Amino acid sequence: MGVIHDPPDHKHNNSHILSANLALHSSISPLIPYSGLILTVALVIIFIFRYIFELFLLTRIYGKTYLSLNEVNRRGFINHHIAGIAKITMLVTGAYPLFLVFFEGATLHHKFGHSNTVTLGDIFIVLNHLFCAMYIFELFFRAKLSPVAIMHHIGAIVIAQSAIAVTVATEHAQDGVLDFLLCIIWGIFDVIAEFWPHVAIILYRCHPTKHEFLAKVFASACITTFAGTVIETVVVMWLFGSLWYRWTLVFKIVTPILHCVFSAAQLWGAWNFRSMWLRQRRFIEEERVKESGMDLREEGRMVAENTRSGV
Repeated sequence: MGVIHDPPDHKHNNSHILSANLALHSSISPLIPYSGLILTVALVIIFIFRYIFELFLLTRIYGKTYLSLNEVNRRGFINHHIAGIAKITMLVTGAYPLFLVFFEGATLHHKFGHSNTVTLGDIFIVLNHLFCAMYIFELFFRAKLSPVAIMHHIGAIVIAQSAIAVTVATEHAQDGVLDFLLCIIWGIFDVIAEFWPHVAIILYRCHPTKHEFLAKVFASACITTFAGTVIETVVVMWLFGSLWYRWTLVFKIVTPILHCVFSAAQLWGAWNFRSMWLRQRRFIEEERVKESGMDLREEGRMVAENTRSGV
């Protein structure tokens, strides 16, 4: 998302999508000056979790399943756990603040829970940096990533960080808050759409020979990823289009392009899961043919024995 400018014609003022309460404060959170520190702490926490998880827990939980993986698959296996846990954390932590802001008309300076100091904006800032840290870790840790996934992760990081910077780097700080919240909406869809694929790959590594089970897992991953991408595109582009008159020319061009990259990465994932689903179906058919052949051979052997015995 980008810098938003006031409309030249005030007749469009009634087209604001979010509650007017969002404009009461021109900043997201007093934690913005500490963004670098928050991002660093998030990366350190992810590293510590990865270190403990890999060194002490993986072999105890998965045993030979983990030890039999090559280095590339091990790194992917670990990352799927970390990304899945990070996304659960973001969803659980952000659900309540999101509900208050978008459905209860709360401002970003509204207190979180029973806290006297922590605000909803503080929570969103921390989750934003956790979101970025998750993708930064994956870019450095994974041994193999597709070009589409690389572009998706880099774009997500840049957009998420820019959404914070625009609230303090321009004189249109109030509109910058709206820009930030639109990015939060996009991030939510991104987290939800890509959660089940992490689980699917973990199950695939744990049960590589359970073809009927994996066929169902990959089919559901394909459907949920595709459906999530479609819904995300409709909602985000509707919000973006509703505020079309407020965007500068640069961001009218850049934002749809970036969203196409994000959508392409998710659709690429859906296509891969479709291929994996069809592959499992082929394995199932091959097993059925093999079992049928064994039954025929067994029947032929019994007929031959009966013939020799004169039955």
